Amino acid sequence: MEDKRNIPIIEWEHLDKRKFYVFGICMTMMIRVSVYPFTLIRTRLQVQKGKSLYNGTFDAFVKILRTEGTAGLYRGFLVNTFTLISGQCYVTTYELTRKYVSRYNNNNAVKSLVAGGSASLVAQSITVPIDVISQHLMMQRKGESMGRFKVQNQDGKRLLVFGQTKDIIVQIFKADGFRGFYRGYVASLLTYIPNSAVWWPFYHFYAEQLSSLTPKDCPHLLLQAISGPLAAATASTLTNPMDVIRARVQVEGKSSIILTFRQLMAEEGPWGLTKGLSARIISATPSTIVIVVGYETLKKLSLRPELVDSRHW
Repeated sequence: MEDKRNIPIIEWEHLDKRKFYVFGICMTMMIRVSVYPFTLIRTRLQVQKGKSLYNGTFDAFVKILRTEGTAGLYRGFLVNTFTLISGQCYVTTYELTRKYVSRYNNNNAVKSLVAGGSASLVAQSITVPIDVISQHLMMQRKGESMGRFKVQNQDGKRLLVFGQTKDIIVQIFKADGFRGFYRGYVASLLTYIPNSAVWWPFYHFYAEQLSSLTPKDCPHLLLQAISGPLAAATASTLTNPMDVIRARVQVEGKSSIILTFRQLMAEEGPWGLTKGLSARIISATPSTIVIVVGYETLKKLSLRPELVDSRHW
């Protein structure tokens, strides 16, 4: 008889792939809409010099809403939605890598570590150009820009969304060529591969610990919904210094991670490495709950029919 304390992990071979991808895209889109404003705020906080514009996450939220309206919190959102492609590549790589690693090592932490890092490598190769463009759009404030490039108005008229995107793409290409769209690629890998590699083992670790501390009839989904934010806060704290450097490299057009780090330390000291951390955790907490609950539910909904009755949730 199945031990109800052990949280069952649904593996790749248990899934109906058609359901998995359809539900996955819809779920990811809903998450993006809900947390994007905090992604924008985090990026602006990381790029600004000291506290020249915003004093913190809440201050930034209020000021952007007051001066730029709701649309200001969603600058670059439509471009960013193209990362839905990389999101699907991420989960596919993660699940397939877990399956492959299980042939050689069945330890869940090892499978999660290797799969998380591999999935992030694949996803970032697709995501970085989209991030570079969307981050420059995020930097467009009312009448000015916090970054290298500024959207040009034509005859005093404000460009439509896709006109702004085209304008930014042209400016990046003129300034840096094709390589400009992969500026900060190494910094992104150094941020997101460790973040992903750390998140999954901590997620399973927290879930197992909570499972051992709670009654047997406690819903597994509740334990997973708590474990996700705990893992996200841990991973965000460990990788935030590199995330600050990544944002500056991509937005300010810097070419050296080491020089960017030295400049940041000289200008703002060690505290500069924590910039945007609260916004990152705030955005990660609700999004991680939705992701975990949604992802675990997605996998349950995508279970092959013959396996549905064999699992205890």
